[in-house]
Amino acid sequence: MTVAQGDGAATGTSARQRPLEVPVLIARKRDGGALSADELRELMDAYLDGEVDDAQMAALLMAGVLRGFTDEEAIALTDVLLASGEVVDLSALPGPTVDKHSTGGVGDTTTLIVAPMLAAAGCQLAKLSGRGLGHTGGTLDKLEAIPGFRVDLTAQELTDQVAEVGLAIAAATGDLVPADKRLYALRDVTATVASTALIASSVMSKKLAGGAHHVLLDVKVGDGAFLRAPQEAHALAELCVRIGTARGRRTAALVTDMSQPLSDAIGNALEVGAAIEVLAGTRGGRLRELSLQLTAAALELTGRSPAAAAAASAQVLDSGAALERFRALVIAQGGDPRVVDDPWGLLPRAPVVAEWRPGPGHVTVTGCQRLGELAGRLGAGRSRAGDALDLAVGLELLVRTGDEVADGEVAARVHARSQDAADAVLAELAGVVSVGSEPVAAPRLEHGRVGLG
Repeated sequence: MTVAQGDGAATGTSARQRPLEVPVLIARKRDGGALSADELRELMDAYLDGEVDDAQMAALLMAGVLRGFTDEEAIALTDVLLASGEVVDLSALPGPTVDKHSTGGVGDTTTLIVAPMLAAAGCQLAKLSGRGLGHTGGTLDKLEAIPGFRVDLTAQELTDQVAEVGLAIAAATGDLVPADKRLYALRDVTATVASTALIASSVMSKKLAGGAHHVLLDVKVGDGAFLRAPQEAHALAELCVRIGTARGRRTAALVTDMSQPLSDAIGNALEVGAAIEVLAGTRGGRLRELSLQLTAAALELTGRSPAAAAAASAQVLDSGAALERFRALVIAQGGDPRVVDDPWGLLPRAPVVAEWRPGPGHVTVTGCQRLGELAGRLGAGRSRAGDALDLAVGLELLVRTGDEVADGEVAARVHARSQDAADAVLAELAGVVSVGSEPVAAPRLEHGRVGLG
């Protein structure tokens, strides 16, 4: 793997032949017009140089959110963000290079399962991840629940590890798409996050910078996702696929359900333990089902037939090959490999575990986003970058919409640092997970596919 400056990196003021008329560009976007690729490039150059201030960029973003961006603008903005930093070159790796990205949700730990499954199936993954804000940590935070696991790898260490074991999961450097970090920070404080084009350009600039030739996206929809409406999720999936395809990457997306937590576990160490149990074949449910679907979809992207991809996905999981590849990942990055055989003996455990028994009935609603917020209240997440996490705390939700609960059955467990913290969450669960007298149908897990046959 090599790292190079992005093509067309920010050129600064010296390359501009005429003054940039920022108010004119803002007004055009306000009135529903479009900006050219050159105009977007010059605008971002000027913003990074300090010639365009936050107020002007915020005005342009708000105009775009209200009036919409074209596909051409989204592709151009992706190119501008990509060009602002380093680009990873994975062309020296012999196998098909794959990257998988989820738009995020509650209990979504598929990366820890899908990455070793794909590596066991012959793919190579140099996964550059980040830390999380919100109800739980990100992939890196979760992996750091494994004693000794190291996420800060040099470029050479990353290359060597992928060549040896097929995968590495490491921290992205600050030089990877720095313009996106700057722009997202402004969007976050100006209520301009909710734009399909802005989300797609942010996601795809990072995926393109990561260097993989095959990119699979898992676009979440539902109460626990950023996008609540299926049509919005499909639009985002389609735009991301168009951007990736336009830039020479084989790209596809699945639109999947986040109306309820994906895993039984919500919390960092709890989610790692659940992922290991899926890899070991001792835990089923929607997390296992989606991991199989995502792995098969990624293998299909690399050229396998749908039937062959599905068969290979099941084989690497059921044979234990994926579990052994996860063990190799842990060893390579300094973690204690005993976690693979005894996760609950090695992972951090909360001192208080309280059970919730709602009484008999049928689960009709699981307030997905609120469950995530309750895990965050226990200390599983952070509200600001740099906040410390309690890796041990969180929730286990043992029922799903459509399940029947018997009298006295445990429907949830609260893992807390104190009894008071556990009691506060227990008091809210009846208002978050509804149990009624009439059965309801379970929501489907997959809502559609883009870019696959």
